[in-house]
Amino acid sequence: MEHAVVIGGSVGGLLAARALSEAFEQVTVLERDRLPEGAAARRGVPQSRQAHALLARGSMVLDELFPGFVAEMLRAGVPAGDLQDDCHWYLDGRQMRRAPSSMPVYGVTRPLLEHLVRERVRALPNVTLAGAAEVTGLLLRGGRVCGVRTGDGTIGAGLVVDAGGRASRLPHWLHELGYGAVPVTSVRTDVVYTTRHFRYEPDLLPFAVINAPYPGMPRTGVTIRQEGDRVVLFLGGILGAEPPADDAGVTAFAESLPGPEIRDFLRVAEPLDDPVRMRFPASVRRHYERMRRLPDGLVTLGDAMCSFNPIYGQGITVAALQAAALARTAGAGRWFTRAARLVDVPWSMATATDLRFPQVEGPRRALDRPLNAYLQRYRAAAVHDADLGAAFLRVSNMLAGPGHLLAPGRLLRVLLSPARADRGPARRRPQPAGRRG
Repeated sequence: MEHAVVIGGSVGGLLAARALSEAFEQVTVLERDRLPEGAAARRGVPQSRQAHALLARGSMVLDELFPGFVAEMLRAGVPAGDLQDDCHWYLDGRQMRRAPSSMPVYGVTRPLLEHLVRERVRALPNVTLAGAAEVTGLLLRGGRVCGVRTGDGTIGAGLVVDAGGRASRLPHWLHELGYGAVPVTSVRTDVVYTTRHFRYEPDLLPFAVINAPYPGMPRTGVTIRQEGDRVVLFLGGILGAEPPADDAGVTAFAESLPGPEIRDFLRVAEPLDDPVRMRFPASVRRHYERMRRLPDGLVTLGDAMCSFNPIYGQGITVAALQAAALARTAGAGRWFTRAARLVDVPWSMATATDLRFPQVEGPRRALDRPLNAYLQRYRAAAVHDADLGAAFLRVSNMLAGPGHLLAPGRLLRVLLSPARADRGPARRRPQPAGRRG
């Protein structure tokens, strides 16, 4: 095939370009922003200044698309840790039992990750990255997309990929072309979060601390070690529990979290920048797979298809999985059905967690109540059972399906566990002597 056009030059668009580079003679990426030469935040990616980390499954897929990518991240100074042993996970206010695992986590900032991916894509001989290029519409011929309109004219293409992120214009363009409205599901949480960077000091913090929100505690606090000897602090709240920006307010916010690590760190931490705030009203999923008809020669992926609650850090991994599928199919066949299946599990996991809060607006299923009751008991049991914790992290990192949590052996251990899900947050268990982080 001759030419593919990708709308959007962020991580999803870059991965799509790599995926199509072997099937098309030429791939052109059109990005509205001017593309930076180095690792820098961009106006078109406002979340690039917020906290990021790369999940285990995402790193595996990136290494498949770009052999040696993980080693390249490490050479660039990205710190790595064990997702279960080097991270303090607080689920429903209790610290999950730590143990060595086979699941890595990488503390890479979004600007560096995008830069490394962009340079790999830029090196592909048949891929062109064009900055300051805004797409204004689709070209259609005989029920097939045959290119795009830009501010400078038209560009013909055998395939057009929409990787325009949350601000994707594709639903509007399809409506203009007579294809009707794209069905949408949204789960409104009104997330407000802030990020600030601090100087990293060994032994003051583990690789990461994750205080997950739960009913009765609509706040979250996360620290992650990142490149450049930094620690990123993420404070977030849902349903009006907005994190403050002043130092005294931040300290008070950290005091309210179940785990003591962030509170203790902030007492001595040296800030490197000012807090950056962002709002995320709702998780949104666009159901292209439910449309009665769509033009051929069209693909969408990443946040343009589904944008997740940023608290769960799923977006880059889902985009990578969709890009890997695109590499296998070049967009042929029932792409929207295939891509939707890749979204089903992470979407269900994230929204089910959000819908535990009665005030959150979104569709609920009859299955949710008994399933949430089991998972609440499961999280309580994972305080003492490292295997249950490992299985939980494998599912949340998209290394296994949800059925992994319902395996007969785990189901029995959860039901027989002495842990009670209604006892309230457990006290922090002391670590073995001589063990830090």
